Amino acid sequence: MKIYTIGFTKKSASAFFELLNKSAAERLVDVRLNNVSQLAGFTKRDDLKYFLAELCSMDYVHELQLAPTQTMLDEYKKHRASWRDYERWFLDLVRERRIETTVPRELIANSVLLCSEATPHHCHRRLAADYLAEHWGGVTIEHL
Repeated sequence: MKIYTIGFTKKSASAFFELLNKSAAERLVDVRLNNVSQLAGFTKRDDLKYFLAELCSMDYVHELQLAPTQTMLDEYKKHRASWRDYERWFLDLVRERRIETTVPRELIANSVLLCSEATPHHCHRRLAADYLAEHWGGVTIEHL
């Protein structure tokens, strides 16, 4: 099973959708807490759902079980908590949520996890993918 990840920040719409089309992903799983913000540009929920269907023949799913809490985001983004703290908080959260059993494997298989961060290094989409790969086994991850 393969899990892809992608962020939209610092990507044009054409680059973003080209990456998705070149992947073998079947659906996009939005793991953002806030997916209707004006800052999301072409990746606002309803627009993204339309573009994915029309340009990529992909399904769209919003999966809040893989999203951080607002408190975590605020601490990290607004109050400048360290990445190390945010990572610990997020991993504690997904353990508490038992995402390895509550998120269907078939939903994630050959899907792209979407978040806003340009790279996966300091993004919860990578943490979620790594966590699932560790718990499920037989998973490869590709960051687009």
